Amino acid sequence: MIQFIYTKEFEKDLKKLERKFRSLHDDIEIIKQILNVFPKERPPFSFSIDNLGLLSNIIKIKKIACKAIYGKGVNSGLRIVYSYEEKNNKIIFIELYHKSEKSAKID
Repeated sequence: MIQFIYTKEFEKDLKKLERKFRSLHDDIEIIKQILNVFPKERPPFSFSIDNLGLLSNIIKIKKIACKAIYGKGVNSGLRIVYSYEEKNNKIIFIELYHKSEKSAKID
């Protein structure tokens, strides 16, 4: 079983976005269930961010189904950036955002 950790920035992002997307807490729990089985990148849903000079694998999830956004399915616009440490069997959630709110992010 993978250990999930939230950074302070992720917790802040989650709290902010939960006001707008009320199902987000449940949606994150579903993502955690999926990551327990498939923790690595899974194009086109997620991809690895390479050449960062880090030992852990940084992955960005682009396709997140959010129940609070009707009719969008996995094209909700929500993004999660996380670190997967295979050696320690740990995922660290780094950042959560909506693509319309962070124009400087890699999409």
